[in-house]
Amino acid sequence: MSDWLTLLEVSGPLAGLGGGAAYTRARHPGVYWSTVGLPISAARLLGSYGSVMEACGLTVQPSRLRALAVKATTRREIRPVPPRRGVIRPTSTGLRLRLRLAPGQEPADVAASAERLRHAWGVHAVYVRDVKPGVVELRLVGFDVLRNVRMPRKADRGLLKVPVALREDATAFVRDYRTIPHQLTLGATLSGKSMYLRHLVTWLAQQPVALVGIDCKRGVELAPFAPRLSALATDPHQAAELLPVLVREMEDRYDLIKARQGIAPGTRDEEITSDIWGLPEGERPVPVVLFVDEVAELFLAATRKDEERRDEMVTQLIRLAQLGRAAGIYLEVCGQRFGAELGKGATMLRAQLTGRVCHRVNDEASAKMALGDIAPEAVYAACAIAPERPGLAVAGDTSGGWSRIRTPFLSLADAAEVCRESAHMVPDLPTLEPFRPAVPVGPTGAPAPLLKPVPLAE
Repeated sequence: MSDWLTLLEVSGPLAGLGGGAAYTRARHPGVYWSTVGLPISAARLLGSYGSVMEACGLTVQPSRLRALAVKATTRREIRPVPPRRGVIRPTSTGLRLRLRLAPGQEPADVAASAERLRHAWGVHAVYVRDVKPGVVELRLVGFDVLRNVRMPRKADRGLLKVPVALREDATAFVRDYRTIPHQLTLGATLSGKSMYLRHLVTWLAQQPVALVGIDCKRGVELAPFAPRLSALATDPHQAAELLPVLVREMEDRYDLIKARQGIAPGTRDEEITSDIWGLPEGERPVPVVLFVDEVAELFLAATRKDEERRDEMVTQLIRLAQLGRAAGIYLEVCGQRFGAELGKGATMLRAQLTGRVCHRVNDEASAKMALGDIAPEAVYAACAIAPERPGLAVAGDTSGGWSRIRTPFLSLADAAEVCRESAHMVPDLPTLEPFRPAVPVGPTGAPAPLLKPVPLAE
């Protein structure tokens, strides 16, 4: 009986400790990684590095000089040489280390073995990044960072640079308008597309940038940000009046560039290779970001008169997409579907949108519209997004690279509050003043507060 009591006294605390570790791993994976997962994975990596590299085919035969040195100093068997490993750097989400590749190896060889390395070292994922010729960085992620998104403290921020989401490798997904001027964002209802747009507006509202919105859903998506918007169109008729004004603003900026550089007034716009960023800061026009929500509404037409208005609007959007970057005008086009079936000019406009973000969609054809022409393999990743994870998306660009991202939750009330506090930063653009949205005023003279919405279920 005493032996059984002793066994119970010992096993009881161990069972409690194991249960606590399992609970922490499920509910607080970051804490579990820092306390348990990190030491275990580091020990596995250090203890099995050579054998794992050999099993993955990442070793090479040693040089003749090294083989002779081993024979002369020891009686050990001459084994293949793995890539030279650098110092292991622990992070809050995983591990980082650099490898110096052996002669004849390339980064693609290591990337092809990423899944094997993940299982061998017991981590959630392994990502490979090319640092410089002959050196790659392995980023080991200890847990699923997209399940509960926490943006990194250090992210690349600046004018027209917005850390809007988290990548699956635990780095920030930065929307850089000067690098990728125009973007297409697709997503079905409740996919998190509005949350992505909300983050963009919130970050840009705190910068010296003019924000212009076209929201054909009577403004329900962009109206809460009215204090910070320079212009807002809430139906196709208003959009048909706003777009020509933006085109004229773009042409005026081209004239300014010509005058500053001494180019003859008759020079065609497409022959101008400079942009507003080459102008002195005192003469530089303020950047303009145009948000188009539910772009399909601009393409719908019921009568011949509507078709004429639609063709004119599409032509103006294409002009802004083709020539707007040099004039500091950037497009953020959002919708549920966007393809040739919308009508004339849809495919041409989509070709000008360099960046692509695809949230959960209702069919494979919608995913192909967003990603099929730039990264065909990303289409399957977009189709596999579950409805239980709003905000999860696949981001790519015309370079062919893509990754999974997820936007953290941000309430509409908090986003609207940021826009109200930054209302004084609305730039002075007389051409857009007639389209400035009216801001509701409360009893005290301040903008009326918004009700806090119900958060999306995780």
